[in-house]
Amino acid sequence: MAEASPAGDACLALLTEFVRLGIRDIVIAPGSRSQALALVAAELERHGVVRLHVRIDERSAAFLALGLALESGRPAIVVTTSGTAVANLHPAVLEAHHSGVPLIALTADRPEELRGIRSNQTTVQPGVFAGAVRLERDVPAPEGDPGEGERMRELARIAVLAASGCDDDGARVPHPGPGPVHLNLQLREPLSAAVRIEQVPAAEPFTPLPEPAGGTVVPAGTPTIVVAGAGAGPGAEEFARAGGWPLIAEVVSGAHFGPNLVVAYRELLADPDFGGAVGRVVVFGIPTLSREVPALIGRPEVEAIVVAPSGIEWYNPAHRVARFERRVVAGPADGTPEARAWLGRWVMTSRRMLELAEAEGDAAETADIETADAEGADTEAAAPEDAELAASTAPAASTAPETPAAFDDYAARRDYMRRNLAELRRPITRAGLARAVWAASWPHDRLVLGASRLVRELDRVAVGKRIEVRANRGLSGIDGTVSTALGVAIASGAVTRALIGDLTLLHDVGGLLLGEGEAVPRLQLVVGNDHGGTIFDSLEVAASADPAAFRRVQSTPQAVDLAALASAYGWAYARATTRGELDGLLTAPAPGVSIVEVPLD
Repeated sequence: MAEASPAGDACLALLTEFVRLGIRDIVIAPGSRSQALALVAAELERHGVVRLHVRIDERSAAFLALGLALESGRPAIVVTTSGTAVANLHPAVLEAHHSGVPLIALTADRPEELRGIRSNQTTVQPGVFAGAVRLERDVPAPEGDPGEGERMRELARIAVLAASGCDDDGARVPHPGPGPVHLNLQLREPLSAAVRIEQVPAAEPFTPLPEPAGGTVVPAGTPTIVVAGAGAGPGAEEFARAGGWPLIAEVVSGAHFGPNLVVAYRELLADPDFGGAVGRVVVFGIPTLSREVPALIGRPEVEAIVVAPSGIEWYNPAHRVARFERRVVAGPADGTPEARAWLGRWVMTSRRMLELAEAEGDAAETADIETADAEGADTEAAAPEDAELAASTAPAASTAPETPAAFDDYAARRDYMRRNLAELRRPITRAGLARAVWAASWPHDRLVLGASRLVRELDRVAVGKRIEVRANRGLSGIDGTVSTALGVAIASGAVTRALIGDLTLLHDVGGLLLGEGEAVPRLQLVVGNDHGGTIFDSLEVAASADPAAFRRVQSTPQAVDLAALASAYGWAYARATTRGELDGLLTAPAPGVSIVEVPLD
């Protein structure tokens, strides 16, 4: 007869209750001490009530769970064994803490009698995440008592509420709001027994709590701009539109759309006629992509109002924010000509600047192509592409449709074809890469942005469009971005693109390893490869430091063969060196998971 396992029974009660409460995703990083949790999760997967994801590396596992929770809005569970495995969760726990993402870490541990005596794979796990968790419990080892199952079920209920930003009675708690939870489970041998669940409890639908209505009224009358940073959401756009105010919405904000959007905000904030005239700024979320916004908020003559429905810390650059609010509503819009002119000047000037910048960039790139063509051409003979153009623009047969009047002139048709060919052959700049990815993304897609130079490029050039954007901007680190993107793709079921740098990919290369037998999501990693961290070129010290030393310790040069890397992990691979190649790959992504490498200067 098989030996009974109180550890296994307790884990069974805990995980089945999580399922009943609406949890759908469990990520396992295998280990010995956590075997009961893993085997129960596998049995729940057999019943079709959870999606089970197995990963080798605990850091990647935690960021996968983070991406699943970020997209779904419901807590995701990550399970580890004891020792250093727990420490590897810390980066994702910190990101979840600062960005308000519900995440539940179940960490297996030695029982009390094996602590502090140099037991193998044993360290101080309680408190390892310090103040970054909404709830922490160091759960005593199960003994097989009759009431243990009920206590574990109650623990699951409290954990889900805490991760969702609620108290024990289910009421929303703005401070600290949603975030990570840590249940440290002491487990004593025998660590598990055979698991067979005959019937799982009926699952309750998990519905994230709606935001409370109402709020403090922000009246018209003061020259106001609205800023939306990471985590702001579409409410910031609604607020700006209701008040008739210009909207500065970072591309990661979830509010980068609408008639009031100002994209060229950096230049306008630096202009005394625009930024110098601002009397009030209302900030949603956490702005992280520019220096101009915190500089504006720190000006003593500008009234700053920061809005955050939940969270522990308030955004307060220069310690000059005048008011902090959980909710605000815009007072009736000022319909005076002056108020309408205030909004119109910001929006129209931004649009013109954006169009001009794009036109100048296109012209410069096209000129480079034509110069290269001229330098390489035989002056006595037509270049091969000229012959191709001549053939494609030759007079049509009498049965062909009539050529439009605008192209009756052969020279005009030839010039038109040359411009189109130049467009397709155009080399890819960072701004061009950012525009192409933004243009290829649709509202039903998902776009994940890494914390690299490219997210700032996109923030400068992205026209207003309501796209579901995800990013780890709580701490703006490059940790686990591949795994986060996989979580978003799995949870959404949508075509997902991730725009990342080469170092961001390499920092989470272990995240490329998918679990055996798991469904493969539709994820395209678009990697801008400039062979190092060129974002550091913008640091002031870059102009004075020794170039060789700066390159080695800041730029982190690398020469990894990304095609071989993709092949090693079973991902499809393609390389795009022209805009035409890139557009084709973006509009028709390879099925499953793929890497698109885009070489950059």
